[in-house]
Amino acid sequence: MDIQTLKHKTPTSPAFVVNENELLKALQALSILRERSGCKVLYSIKSLPLTVVMALAKTYVEGFSVSSLFEARLANEILAGQGTIHLTTPGIRPDEIKELVSICSHISCNSINQYRRVNLENQDKSSIGLRVNPKISFSDDPRYDPCRQFSKLGVDINDLLNGDSINTIKGLHFHTVFAATQYTALFQTLTKLRSLMGEKFEVLDWLNFGGGYFYGQIADNEGFCQVVTQLRDEFGVDIYIEPGNAIVGKAGYLLCTVIDCFNSDGKAVAVLDTSVNHHPEVFEFQRQPELVGHDPTGRYSALLAGSTCLAGDLFGEYRFNQPLQVGERLVFKHVGAYSLVKANRFNGYNLPDVYMANEDQIRRIKQYSYEDYRQQWLGDS
Repeated sequence: MDIQTLKHKTPTSPAFVVNENELLKALQALSILRERSGCKVLYSIKSLPLTVVMALAKTYVEGFSVSSLFEARLANEILAGQGTIHLTTPGIRPDEIKELVSICSHISCNSINQYRRVNLENQDKSSIGLRVNPKISFSDDPRYDPCRQFSKLGVDINDLLNGDSINTIKGLHFHTVFAATQYTALFQTLTKLRSLMGEKFEVLDWLNFGGGYFYGQIADNEGFCQVVTQLRDEFGVDIYIEPGNAIVGKAGYLLCTVIDCFNSDGKAVAVLDTSVNHHPEVFEFQRQPELVGHDPTGRYSALLAGSTCLAGDLFGEYRFNQPLQVGERLVFKHVGAYSLVKANRFNGYNLPDVYMANEDQIRRIKQYSYEDYRQQWLGDS
């Protein structure tokens, strides 16, 4: 379904729409990469844990990557024993360990202390490894850098090599990039790890390259396939990747409607029936999302504002060929990842309805009501 049809045919506004065709396109591309390289693909459900998305994805992936007990439970429900569940998170509560090792096939512990606590409960139920911080950064912005100074993410590679855990772990997990569109960082990270670890790779059952790569936007995958094949042949390890945004990012749209227009200090302001609270990364990272119909050379500009009382509830300034009108619908694209999962009801504004769209239909799969809002804040009695 094209965006213009989606824009005019979606029954309600605001709406979060998942384009099934875009989702399948991303999954099929990863399936080809998996076949060519021999890697194993895990959908990182933290990007969008909608069960309809997970159910569709599970036929194209080996399993799911999770970051909490609740995500692990949901992954287990959807997979129903037909796939693997990999967990990595800085925070595992002591009272959650027993259930996590019974649900998760693999756990990449975030610290040596966490590894020791999990191993005590494990009894060979789960394959336990470590998340390592290779101490090599590829981002100038510390907000996006898992290997930043004083990082909370992973065991310092030097601490790992100087301890005894390297001789007992089953696997190694690393994640060094954000939104990468080439494999340079992956190759450099592996080169450093191999130079430091040497034959210690031979004791591992698996390597997890983590997430952060936009696989569908990387034209040449030959180097990736060669590296994976070489590691598998040389050390007999399984290689896992954990795409999230790469699967759902382009498949999500936030549809909204202009509900007011006025001038402020000589600039046109259009208030929408949505807000950055429906796409919190706009405010978190001061990011301006892509808007369908934005024309950089357009004669008319407008500051698109959310409907809450937060002064910074702004999507940004966009340009159009015609002035915006009350009642006009707009669509933000490529918002499938980390938007709906972070959305909130600040000011009591409702969450958007959720739809799945394909060539034939747009069907609503989730609608929130006042009762949902009330239940969230209703005290137990």
